Amino acid sequence: MDVTSIAKLSTTIAETGRKEEVAVTMLKKQQDMQKSAMTQILDGLQPPQPVQNLPAHLGSKINTTA
Repeated sequence: MDVTSIAKLSTTIAETGRKEEVAVTMLKKQQDMQKSAMTQILDGLQPPQPVQNLPAHLGSKINTTA
């Protein structure tokens, strides 16, 4: 190998490493944005309101026999 090919190989390896760093950084930013969006959506949800006209014992058990 001559000096030129070693320099080219070194440059290629450095560029590949930089591209991977950028890709990982962008992935983390996307994950943070998705987490923020989902947190806003979940914070906006209200718990279901219980039905006021039914007795408290209804809906607490499941009948599995047919």
